[in-house]
Order: sequence, then structure tokens, then C-alpha cells
Amino acid sequence: MLQKSPFTAVFLLVSILLVSACSRHGIYETVIDLERSMAGLEADSITVGELDIAYLRNTKPNNGDTIVLVHGFGANKDNWTGIARELTDDFNVYAIDLPGHGESSKPLDLGYSLEEQVAHLARIIKTLGINEMHMMGNSMGGGITALYAATYPEQIKTAVLFDPAGILEYESEMVDMVLAGDNPLIPSKPGDFERLMDFALEEKPFVPWPILSVMEEQAIANQDVNKVIFAAIQEAGFKSEFRNTIKNIEDPTLIVWGKEDRILDYRNGDVFQEIIPGARLEVMEGIGHAPMIEAPEESARLFLEFAKPYISSTN
Repeated sequence: MLQKSPFTAVFLLVSILLVSACSRHGIYETVIDLERSMAGLEADSITVGELDIAYLRNTKPNNGDTIVLVHGFGANKDNWTGIARELTDDFNVYAIDLPGHGESSKPLDLGYSLEEQVAHLARIIKTLGINEMHMMGNSMGGGITALYAATYPEQIKTAVLFDPAGILEYESEMVDMVLAGDNPLIPSKPGDFERLMDFALEEKPFVPWPILSVMEEQAIANQDVNKVIFAAIQEAGFKSEFRNTIKNIEDPTLIVWGKEDRILDYRNGDVFQEIIPGARLEVMEGIGHAPMIEAPEESARLFLEFAKPYISSTN
């Protein structure tokens, strides 16, 4: 999603493109490319078995540590451009479209439980040639990151969990809606995507109409695979296996939660902290489900302060 800053540059670009009669999709591609470029990122892709995997990586590689960024349910690699802007000068950043998401392959029969997605991610990371990394994940991606750290401790330098899925000790507003047959996370008709943004984000980024309309179009087109993925992950929060696995995390772990999260109640952060040995919890006032989108600079600062003892001296 687009970030609030730099508002002037994005607004000016969109205005120019509208005046020049560019198509909605042309405007979308141009603005997304600008966001990536300003974050020091560029698009690339790899083949992993039968899957095509899209990702973003540094335009200019450096000698710093690697950071792997894992998005949430129904999201994609571009959710990370705001925080990446704060990191690519000193780190090599990889923002990956998980299978079923973004521009990656979307087979309906792949297997999308959190544990299966950890296995998919491990194959992607191996193909990319990454041996050691800091890993950040949001929502579903936070649950994947926690399981990844527990499963592959030798690969993880630090783990950062933004409003992670996997524990539902405290139920949220969304749980009641889903049980009533109304899932705000899966847009299926015009207007649903803006509703999703209103529901998920307390501090919404500026998104010009042409970009918003294309994002909604993409979300509606993905509803079939999103239903499959949601069904595969929705029971995880009520199962003991997830909790038993993340007890084994040995790596330094930072949990960051937006206090206004309506999707996953911020009080679940206390449960994560109790389970993960030595974990640190930061609750962000006035922030919703995606701190790295809503407050990218502050999210980056929390990571840098927490990870400082574990960052290689070359940074």
C-alpha cells in the first residue's frame, strides 16, 4: 500500500498522469514503480519448483545484513515499501509475494496452513541463496515468521512480529463478523476494498482513486484463492500446536502491536510474550493492524533499536 510520505510527489505524479489521459492501470504501475524506487527496491522473480515467485530486492546491494519481509493474508510485497525506505541504505531487503498472493503463482491446491507456508517460504529463501537473516512478518506473515524462527533457528538473527496471527486468546471484532458470515478481509464486490482498509488501518495511507480502484480490482479477482487460504489458517489461533512450536524460539524476538487493531486484539501480544522466551513487546497507540504501513518510521526505529546488538558490524 502507498505511504503518506512523500504525499506531494505522489499527488503531483498522479495529477500529471490524469491530465495526460493515462489508463488506470498505467497510473497504478507508474506509481507503484515510483514507491519501490523511492524505497531503494526493484522487482524480480524466481522459479521454485512449479511456482513463480515475485519479490522486491535492493536496487543497490550492500554489505549489510539481510532482512526478509513476510506480508499478511491477502496482502503483498508492496506493503513493505514504507519501512523498507528506512532500511535499504544499510540492509539487503527482500519483500516476498508468498504463493497465493501478489504476483506469485496462486494454485488452489498448494496447501496454505501456516506450517505449509513456512515450508514454502523455506524453499523460496533457499532458492534465493539466503543463509542468515532478520525476518519481519505482519499478521499471517507474523505467525509464519514465528514458526519459521522456531523451525530454522540457525537462519534467524532476529524476528519481528507485527500484529501476528496464530493466537486468539482474546477475540476481536473480526471474529464476530466472520462467525456471522461476513469476512471483511475478502473483498468480493465494489466498495469492499475501501471497507477493508477502513477496518484494518487506524492511520490510513493516502491512496489516490486510480490506484485504489486497481487494488480493489486485484483483490476481487483473488477472492477464490483468498477463501482457500483463509480457511487453511483460520483455525490456527485455537490450536495448541502453534503455541507449543513457538515455545522453541531461541532467537531474539520483538512483538509490535497496534492498540487499535480490530482484526487481532492487541492483548494477544501479552500471550505471545509469555510463550516466546525473552520476547519484547511494544504496543503502539493509535495504530491498527499494520504498523509498518501506518507508522513505517517508528516501526523501523523499534526494529533498529531492538536488533542493534545482533546486527553485523559491517552495517
